[in-house]
Amino acid sequence: MPAARVEIKASAELKRVMAAYYEEIRQAAEEGKGKVAWCTSVGPAEILYALGFRVYFPENHGAMLGAARLSSSLIPAANSIGYSPDICSYLTSDIGAYLKGETPLKKAYGLKSIPRPDVLVYNTNQCRDVQDWFSFYQREFNVPLVGVSTPHPVPELGEAHVRAVEAQLESLIEPLEKVAGTKLDTAELRKVVALSRECSDLWGRVLRTGAHIPSPISFFDGCIHMGPAVVLRGRKEAVEYYKILLAELEGRIKDGVAAVPGERIRLYWEGMPVWGRLRDLSELCISLRACFVVSTYCNSWIFDELDPSRPLESMARAYTKLFINRTEQIKEAYIRELVREFKVHGVVFHDSKTCPNNANSRYGMPRRLAGAGIPTLTFNGDLCDLRLYSDAQVRTSLEAFVEQLTGSAGAQEAKGRGQERP
Repeated sequence: MPAARVEIKASAELKRVMAAYYEEIRQAAEEGKGKVAWCTSVGPAEILYALGFRVYFPENHGAMLGAARLSSSLIPAANSIGYSPDICSYLTSDIGAYLKGETPLKKAYGLKSIPRPDVLVYNTNQCRDVQDWFSFYQREFNVPLVGVSTPHPVPELGEAHVRAVEAQLESLIEPLEKVAGTKLDTAELRKVVALSRECSDLWGRVLRTGAHIPSPISFFDGCIHMGPAVVLRGRKEAVEYYKILLAELEGRIKDGVAAVPGERIRLYWEGMPVWGRLRDLSELCISLRACFVVSTYCNSWIFDELDPSRPLESMARAYTKLFINRTEQIKEAYIRELVREFKVHGVVFHDSKTCPNNANSRYGMPRRLAGAGIPTLTFNGDLCDLRLYSDAQVRTSLEAFVEQLTGSAGAQEAKGRGQERP
């Protein structure tokens, strides 16, 4: 029987940080203590925080709906008003929840409902769906909708790309100042960008602990602990939290504590999480002694281009360079490099039905990687809609894949030992 998993102690602090974040939003929305801006998860949060907004991220709400396994009952409500079951299930879950007056924020953080926005701000660097998503709420709440339309897909990042996005960021400032009722202080923006960069650097160091054998953190841990990097980048609370988490993970490395006790197979998760099955998949991997040590998804909130001396330009560079916004060639090279760096045995692609923009198995990449000697597995599912996910099929596929990799790894170890003999 495998050893019991050791829980990450920083989880208690994570709950406190996230509760404080939502309490600020509650006070703004329900007690009038500030203005609320809705922002897409890789939108220009730094400008919003610098203007004093409380910043709410509907994608975080979509993930909560998925994790709470509520989406399958909510999505039909969005379908009934014309939103296709084939589009983003974050979008359809969230709109369905709004139409039915449901939200896990009530029970988790004491909000009466999702917070009413004063302004909606998007960046299409992830997909076009976010613009359509926010457009729904613009019509519902009759508030300003502003955003950035990022070039897509981007090959090598050029100055033309950066200038085009930087100009759009600049154009957001005046309408946002009108809603905020204050002028943007450049010094404050630089301070927020500096905090964002510090948060990003710490988050990157947290994820890179996964390169150690055995890994002190798994992809499933990363999905939980990435919350502050998404909703609080630009705030000191996120920086302080990741200092605590990083110290614990470095202590785990020193003490030999593994995220998956007895780790023998190291995997790469490619694509969106299956939010409603994080715990199930985590427990399955522990039973198989297989650890997802790296993922594209969690790495998407590492912004090493942010520079407080050039706030808008560096934001344009960082948010356009995003993995999901890149060409197939750039993505493949990125994955190959991480496979090497994290000493991965195999790559698992999640082909998420309603998220084609972050499903990278559809244009031959798994076969190309396999041709280069990197074993791959692709399974069908969805980020939120569990009607599109089969527990039995995924379990059987993952078990067979790990068994195959275990045989290959064992053969390589035996070969290595043979070569070491005099």
